[in-house]
Amino acid sequence: MTTQIDTATQVPATPAAATPAAPAPRRVVRPIPMTRLVGVELRKMFDTRAGFWLMASVGIVSVLATAAVILWAPDSAIDQETFSSAIGFPLSVILPIIGLLSVTSEYSQRTGLTTYTLVPWRGRVITAKVIVTLAIGVASMFVALAVGAVGNVLGSAITGLDPVWNVTVQEFGQIVLANVLGMLIGLTLGVLMRSSAAAIVGYFVYSLVLPAALGTLAAFQSWFADLQPWVDVNFAITRLFDQTMTAEYWQQLGVTTLVWLWIPLAIGLRAVLRAEVK
Repeated sequence: MTTQIDTATQVPATPAAATPAAPAPRRVVRPIPMTRLVGVELRKMFDTRAGFWLMASVGIVSVLATAAVILWAPDSAIDQETFSSAIGFPLSVILPIIGLLSVTSEYSQRTGLTTYTLVPWRGRVITAKVIVTLAIGVASMFVALAVGAVGNVLGSAITGLDPVWNVTVQEFGQIVLANVLGMLIGLTLGVLMRSSAAAIVGYFVYSLVLPAALGTLAAFQSWFADLQPWVDVNFAITRLFDQTMTAEYWQQLGVTTLVWLWIPLAIGLRAVLRAEVK
């Protein structure tokens, strides 16, 4: 008897098509808000011991200048204009140095590598620095105005005279503008040189040597005397402190700041955006 065994051929089952996994949601990285950048740049102004005392010197110099006027100025000179002039002169030296150090400290203290890594687009960092620089300049002027007003009241009480408030809102606005331009010139030297020592030396050459040279040339050369207001930016800015600005004076201020401030600032900003940070 023959037994027939049928062997069933097993056909491998076709695997079901794998369902593609849903893509993971993209991580949204939001840019750092400008308000935070401004806050960080403002904090940098006070973080170091040198920065703290440089900022504190604004108030210290204002108090010392006010005390000097009260002690040594004649009674006829005790007025708001005298106090404003006495405070404004040292501040016109300190404020531009604050502006240039806000940029050069990134390179001299080697914090630029960290700053530009966290915020790769350097233009936002420079914008924050400009905002902080302008804010400090304006705030310093209001501090100086307040200290001068207190000095005017004290000086008038000591001399037995009535306080004289002979600084108008327009004159105060011109003083603020002059100091803001000075801070921007300091910031321009910072972005051009990116070295604290070189920028400070450059500033003193600009503020002391250059005006003396151009003033001497104007005194001995009559042809340059009429040309000086159009080429000497210090001469044009100084008018903001003590003169009523005419249309011609504003034009001269615009031309000189274009040559000595805005064009060099644009060149320096381009260099900062493209230069390698070491």
